Amino acid sequence: MKLIRIGVLAIFAAFVGLPLSLGKPEYAKKESKQCTFCHPPGKMKELTDAGKYYKDHNHSLEGYKAPSGG
Repeated sequence: MKLIRIGVLAIFAAFVGLPLSLGKPEYAKKESKQCTFCHPPGKMKELTDAGKYYKDHNHSLEGYKAPSGG
């Protein structure tokens, strides 16, 4: 019985915490960017410099300057 209770709590915690920790498709749509603009390909829990900027600036890319690739 105790194991079932722990399992239910773990599932509940995952459903509550997961949406808070991951980017949302609405962000990509709002900014007209692909998910990989803010997240490295295949590593959606990590952030690129653009993703860090977006997070730190109230979910806005306004003023963000992408580093020149050269």
